[in-house]
Amino acid sequence: SLSQPCPVRLREQPIAEGARLIRRVLRIQRILRDRQDPLAQSFTQAGIKAFSCEFCGKSFTQAVDLKNHRIIHSGVKSYSCELCGKSFTQAGSIKRHQLIHSGVKPYSCDLCGKSFTQAGSLKSHQLIHSGVKPYSCDLCGKWFTRERNLKTHLLIHSGVKSYSCDLCGKSFTQAGDLKKHHVVHSGVKSYSCDFCGKSFTRAEGLKKHQVIHSGVKSYSCDLCGKSFTRAEGLKKHQVIHSGVKPYSCDMCGKSFTWARDLEKHQLIHSGFKPYSCELCGKSFAWAGDLKKHQLIHSGFKPYSCELCGKSFTRAGDLKKHQLIHSGVKPYSCDLCGKAFGQSRNLQNEKKYRNIHLRIHTGNDLSYCDQCGKLFTTDAQLQIHMFTHTEERPYKCDRCEKTFKSPHYLKKHQQIHTRK
Repeated sequence: SLSQPCPVRLREQPIAEGARLIRRVLRIQRILRDRQDPLAQSFTQAGIKAFSCEFCGKSFTQAVDLKNHRIIHSGVKSYSCELCGKSFTQAGSIKRHQLIHSGVKPYSCDLCGKSFTQAGSLKSHQLIHSGVKPYSCDLCGKWFTRERNLKTHLLIHSGVKSYSCDLCGKSFTQAGDLKKHHVVHSGVKSYSCDFCGKSFTRAEGLKKHQVIHSGVKSYSCDLCGKSFTRAEGLKKHQVIHSGVKPYSCDMCGKSFTWARDLEKHQLIHSGFKPYSCELCGKSFAWAGDLKKHQLIHSGFKPYSCELCGKSFTRAGDLKKHQLIHSGVKPYSCDLCGKAFGQSRNLQNEKKYRNIHLRIHTGNDLSYCDQCGKLFTTDAQLQIHMFTHTEERPYKCDRCEKTFKSPHYLKKHQQIHTRK
């Protein structure tokens, strides 16, 4: 009869094993009692969840399930994983967890092929493909496929960041985010790009990067049509159209959209140029500018004009060149009204030597018959002519390196003085 206690004989075993068997017997007896209770049985059959947790409100059809659930709120985690040390309140939870270490993922998604260790995880994943997002945030209206994702999201609005990094003090809302952040300090970059070899600390960083190589630019600007591989790239770009430039230079008053652009600009005023070209000695404030400059020496010109075939080392130079073919001349001389395709033809700056305005000043100019460049003195023209030959008459007395102009030699010698 079901009302009779279930007789069990215990063999002589260690105390821990015996205790486990006793607990199992008692659990079976409780289940049998619940099954005999007509009310409990009718609740189970009808799917009525009559047993509610007083801590979180979660309901269950059986009292035994409620009892098992309450252990979660007790904070007691008696079951520990021998492989990673993670603890659990229930034996079933640790069993499910251990599948992660086994590497076995028997549950696969028919739509994308992604595999999971548990059926529940597959079920949750399939909601992504359905597009159904039943859980919404009351504060910002964002929708989620899973309740736990909504709960995680709500921490953002709370502003509570309980997890702090011991190394840099940065705080996070979740322990998982802190764990991911710690990898940054380790310097370990386990995820490498097969196309260019660039390495990343996290898989998602590599995933975002690989979109660049795909060439797919799904995010387009409604105002100018410029396309981007990532949504954040488009978002940053759109600030340009807003005209908002909150970052101003204290030295000259020039304003910038981004703080990093102001930072880069301020190096001009400091005069600090730590990056020098080994070939010509030219110095730069930023490593990126040196990298761009070195393309000139490589002779590599990947940007070609479709109309005349002329090639350039940089995309910006090709863009400027294409103004010649378009016939667009946006820059005009204030004195005579002559129009130009490029602004540098008008600038009265030492860097560009003011090609056009000298006509009005009456200055004598020296002319290069090879490229048409103009100079104020014959000496400057003579030095310039070395750029059209292989001659390098200016030699460094420290390392025997040669240069085409005294200017580049002087720049190069700064490398030796800094050592």
